[in-house]
This record gives sequence, C-alpha cells and structure tokens, in this order.
Amino acid sequence: MTETGSQPNELPEGEPEEESPEEAAPSGEAEATATEPGKAEIQEVIAQPPELLEGGDSGDPPDEELPRMTLIGHLEELRSRIIRSVIALFVAFAVCFGFAKDIYAFLEVPILNVLPEGKKLIFLRPTDVLFLYMKVAALVGVFAVSPYLLYQVWRFIAPGLYGHERRYTIPFVFCGSMFFLAGGLFAFYGAFPFAIDFLITLGEDNFEAQITGSSYFSFLLTMILGMGVMFELPIFIFALASIGVVTPRFLMRNFRWAVLLIFVVAAVITPTGDPINLAIFAIPTIFLYLVGVAAAAVVTRKRDKDRD
Repeated sequence: MTETGSQPNELPEGEPEEESPEEAAPSGEAEATATEPGKAEIQEVIAQPPELLEGGDSGDPPDEELPRMTLIGHLEELRSRIIRSVIALFVAFAVCFGFAKDIYAFLEVPILNVLPEGKKLIFLRPTDVLFLYMKVAALVGVFAVSPYLLYQVWRFIAPGLYGHERRYTIPFVFCGSMFFLAGGLFAFYGAFPFAIDFLITLGEDNFEAQITGSSYFSFLLTMILGMGVMFELPIFIFALASIGVVTPRFLMRNFRWAVLLIFVVAAVITPTGDPINLAIFAIPTIFLYLVGVAAAAVVTRKRDKDRD
C-alpha cells in the first residue's frame, strides 16, 4: 500500500523553485536600501552653491564666520603689536641718532633762510642739544619704520576682516606709508616755510629773534607729524569701511561735520591764526577726506558683490 503525503512534491528538472512573497521581500528592501545613498549624494550635489559645482572661486561665502576673540585676547594682541612697534622704533632711533647732527642741519635750513645772515639758533641749557638730537632721531625713525608700524596696525584689525579683505595688506601698508611721507614733505617744503617766514617777519621791526633750537624743532615736529597724520585720513577711512564701521553714504551725510572737525584739528596744528595758513592745512585734508570716501565706496561695492 502506497503512502501518500509522506513524500515531498518534486518539481520537474530545469524549473526553478518559486520564491514565496516573504522571501522575496528582503531582497527588494536591500535593493531600495542600496539605491538610497546614491539619491542622497545626488541631492547633496544639487544643494551645493553654483560656484562650487563649477569649480570656481568667487571669494569667501557670505556666511563665513569671523574668528572670535575675547577681551583678554584683544588686549594680548594689542600688547604684542605695541611691543613690536616699540622695538622697531628703538632700532630706527639708534641708527638715526648717529646721523642726528647732519639731519638737524638739513631741517634747520627753512629758518636760516629767514634769519639775518650769519645768525644761528641758540640753546640755554647744557642738555638742550642732546635732547634736541634725540628728538631729531625719533622723528626720522618714525618715518623710517612707518611701513612696519602700519603693518602692525593692519595685523591688529585683520581678525575682524573676511578672508578676501585681508588681501588688502600690501595696498594698505604701501599707500599708508606714501600718504604719511607725503604729509611730512608737504609740511616741510610747503606749509612750514610759509609759516616760519610769516612769524619771523611779523616781529622783526620791533624785536630781535633769539630762538632756541629746541623751540624751533618742537614747532617743526608738530607740523610735520601733524600733517603726516592728517594725510593718513584716507587710509583710516578705508580701514573703517573694511570692517563695516562706516559707509560712503554715512560719510557724505556727515560731510559738513567732517569739514568742521578738519578745520578744528588744522587750527590746533597750524602755528598761526591767520586764515591763509589754516587753509593750507585744511583744504588738502578735505580733499583727502573725499579720497577716503571713494576708497570706502570701492570696498563697500566689493563686499556687496561678494555677498550677492
């Protein structure tokens, strides 16, 4: 008697065994899972900015985060820059002091051209000449290391700038040095001879000039350094515009107040109270203010373009 149901059902040879729906499901899920990473990569590529897809470099992204510094960090950075600047000034002072006598003979020419022939400046105390030569060496040293001093100023404000704005280092240092030197030359060859001639001839009818070397050089020092600093106005405006403190619209809106401030500063630096000398100092500075506004416009336009 043949037993039925005890033998498994045999399929003909060559026909594949059919998979049950339960067994087929996992393989489908695996295929779906395998395709998901590819979809994610495509979406990630599509989400990237166009400049990254094209391989170009349009500058720093608008959402670039600036490095954050604590108050102590800023003070430490300021201390470091001041120490380096003082060391540079000391080295320049030491070098220039060896030539202080010859340098002073050159700086003395404007007043000797006004005084009677053969008349010299005087000194009252034995130490006057030593301190005078030290001031001469310090003045020339400041002009000699002005590029390095401006570089230290730039390095101090650089952490507040974006990456593409830090590329202005060389233009800032070069232009700043040239403006500072131009201010000193303008004072020595233009404004100072006119002022010293006016002051000496003003009292030559009733007085005899007995001018000390120290008082003369202090007068010259104030004018040269004052004009040098005032000629830095475009660079100062450029730096403020770079870090977003001022805009061209703000500068032009407050132009009248800037003119008033320029005349006040010029009145402090100007040795005389006459309007001619005041205008000699103030008018070039007003022009430099407008140059600074133009520089701020360039920086602001570049920043807005990068953000767009």
